[in-house]
Amino acid sequence: MKSKQLPIPDLEVDTEDSTISDGYILDFISGEKSLKDTPKEQVRQRIARALFHEYGISVEDMAADFPVSINGKRKKLDIAIFHHDQEHTVQHLSRVVVCRQEPKVGRNAVRIRDYDQAAKDLEELETIMEHIDSCKYGLWTNGLEFFYLEKQKTRFEDKFEPIGDWPPADESLETQQVVSTTRTRKADPEMLRVAFRRCHNFIHGNEGMPKDAAFWQFLYLIFCKMHDEQKSPRGQRRFWAGPKEQFDTEGRKEIRKRLIPLFEDVKQNYSNLFRGNEEITLSDRALAFMVSELAKYDFTRTDVDAKGGAYQEIVGANLRGDRGQYFTPRGIIKLAVEMLDPKDNERILDPACGTGGFLVAVLAHMVKKFREEANVPVGFETTEEFLSVNERLRQFAEKQVFGADFDPFLIKACQMNMVMAGDGRGHLYHINSVEFPNGHLDGLEPAKREIPLESIDVLLTNPPFGSDIPITDQNILKQFELASVWERTEDGSFRRTGRFQGSVAPEVLFIERCLNWLKPGGRMGIVLPDGILGNPGTEYIRWWILRHSWVLASVDIPVEAFIVEANVNILTSLLFLKKKTKEEIRAEDLGGKIEYPVFMAVAEKVGFDRRGNTLYKRTPDGEEIVVVKEKIEIIRIGERIIERPLKRKEKILDDDLPVIAEKYREFRQQYPTPGT
Repeated sequence: MKSKQLPIPDLEVDTEDSTISDGYILDFISGEKSLKDTPKEQVRQRIARALFHEYGISVEDMAADFPVSINGKRKKLDIAIFHHDQEHTVQHLSRVVVCRQEPKVGRNAVRIRDYDQAAKDLEELETIMEHIDSCKYGLWTNGLEFFYLEKQKTRFEDKFEPIGDWPPADESLETQQVVSTTRTRKADPEMLRVAFRRCHNFIHGNEGMPKDAAFWQFLYLIFCKMHDEQKSPRGQRRFWAGPKEQFDTEGRKEIRKRLIPLFEDVKQNYSNLFRGNEEITLSDRALAFMVSELAKYDFTRTDVDAKGGAYQEIVGANLRGDRGQYFTPRGIIKLAVEMLDPKDNERILDPACGTGGFLVAVLAHMVKKFREEANVPVGFETTEEFLSVNERLRQFAEKQVFGADFDPFLIKACQMNMVMAGDGRGHLYHINSVEFPNGHLDGLEPAKREIPLESIDVLLTNPPFGSDIPITDQNILKQFELASVWERTEDGSFRRTGRFQGSVAPEVLFIERCLNWLKPGGRMGIVLPDGILGNPGTEYIRWWILRHSWVLASVDIPVEAFIVEANVNILTSLLFLKKKTKEEIRAEDLGGKIEYPVFMAVAEKVGFDRRGNTLYKRTPDGEEIVVVKEKIEIIRIGERIIERPLKRKEKILDDDLPVIAEKYREFRQQYPTPGT
C-alpha cells in the first residue's frame, strides 16, 4: 500500500481591488462599499439579504443610511425601500427598517417580547412612518426580535397595526390571500436558523418550559408543518396564520382549532414514533407565535442543506448525549458523502445515526444528482418537474436509506430531520449496533429483517468515542475479533491469543461491525480518533483493517471542526475503506500483500477558528480576498417566480474540505478503486 498525499493549492489574486481590510464587511445593498464590521451592521446585512432572497425586493430598490428629515432633524434610515424602479426620493419610499445589534445572551434563551412590551423601541419606527407619507410598512429588528408594522391612514390620524410579516415585493396585504392558500416562500438559510431559534426561545423564555420540553414542543410543530405541506392540497392546509391572527384572542383560538386536529393526524401517521398521548401544551399565544413564524416558509422547496443546518443548531443544544455521542460537523459530513458518492441503487446505512446528519446529506447529494439527470435547474423548474424529482427522492429514501441508534430520542429527532429533507418513512431502528444481530431493544427484529449483516453498499458513520465509555460485556466482546488479545508473529503480522480483553473502546468495535455490515466490495467512511491510526498500541487494529479492507483514503481533520460544532477537543481522521471479498483476503494470505495507491490529505482549515469565527482566504499581506460573482437569482413566492440579477463581491471561505473532495475525484480518475 502506497500513500499519495496531494497538496491543497493556494488561491492566486492579481487585481488590486480584490481584497478587503480586516474588520470590514461587504455591503450587500450597494455591492461596492466596505463597511465597518459591527454587531449592528451584521444585523443590517442579514436583513438586506433576506429582503432580496425571501421577499424578492431588488437591491436597486434599497438604500442604506438614507437621509430624511424628521421633526426638523436630519436622520439616516438603516434600510429604506422604494417602489420598484422608482427614483430614490422620500415620495417613493414604501418601507423602512430600523436595525439594532443582536443581544448578547451567551447560552441563555432570549425572551421574545410582544408588541406592547416593545412599545418604547417601536416609537422611533412609528415616528419615521408617520412623517413619511408614502411609507406603509415598517420593521424594527435586533436580529432575533422582529416587529412588523402596517400604517393605516384614517381621516384624523395614522394608526400602526402589528402584522405577522411583510408582503413580498410590490404587493400589499390586501393582495394576499389570508387563508390556507397564503403565499409561502423558500427560506434564506440564515433567516431559517433565526426563525428556529426564535421559536425555541419563545417557548423556553416565554412559557417557562425547560429546554428539553421546549424542544419537543417545537418538534411537534415541525412535524405538523411538514405533514401539512406533504399531505394537504394547497387550498386545504391547516398550518397557516393570517397576518393579524396572532395578535388577538379570537385569532389565536382559530389557529389552535386548526392545529390540534392536525397534530392528531401526525400522531396517527407516525405511530412508530408517537405513543399517542403526546400533547401540544403551549399557550394560545405561544402556539400562534410559532405557527405565524413557520407558516411563511415553504419547507418542501427550501434547500435540504438550509433546513438541516437550522435544525441541527436547535438539536445540538438540546440532545447532546452523555454516552460519547456528539454531532458531526456538517462540512465533514458533506466531504464524506462526496468522496463515497452513493448511487441511487445502493443501500445506505449509518449505524450511529444520531440526528441523521449523514443520512440527510446523502439525500441532499442525491437530489442534486436527480436534478442534473433530469436537467432541472433550481428555481426554474415547473411544478411537475419539481414533484417528479421529489418523488424520486422520496422513493430512494424509502427503499435505500437506513439508520440506527441506541438513543430513542435521537431516533425521533433523526426522523424529523428526514421528514424535512423530503422523506417521512426512513428506516430507522432503535438498536445497539455493537450488539447486532443480538440485543433486546424494540428495533431489533425489523433491523434483522431489513439490514442483516453483509447487506449494505455504503456506510457512513461517526461512532461514539472514548475509553471512558468502554464496552465490558463479555457477551458482546466475544462477537468481535478486535476484542481479542493479539500478539505479534515472527513475520510482522498478528494473531489472536484466544483470550479477550476486559474492556474495549466502542469505536474499535464499530470498525469491525461496520465492515461486517457491508457487502463484499461495499464502501464506508468512518470518523475515528487519531490514536487508532497512529498509536503503537493499536497497530493490531491497523493490521486487521488492512487485511479485511482496501484503504481508499484518509483525511486528517483539524481540531477546530469538533471544538466549535460538537464542543469536543479531539484529533480525528476520516477513514475510507472498501471491504475485501473472501477470495481477495485468501489470495493475499497466500501470495502476499498487493501494493496500491491511497489518497491522503490534511485539512488545515475548515472555514472557522476555535471560537467559531468565520475564516476567509487572505493574501500574504493578511487582507481578505474578494471575488465578483454575477448571476440571476430566482425567488419563488408561492407559484410566483421573481428573477433578480445580482452582481456582488463575496469573500472566499477558507475551507480545505471542498478542495479535498475535488482532489479525491481527480485521484480516482488516475487511480481506479482497488479490488474487484
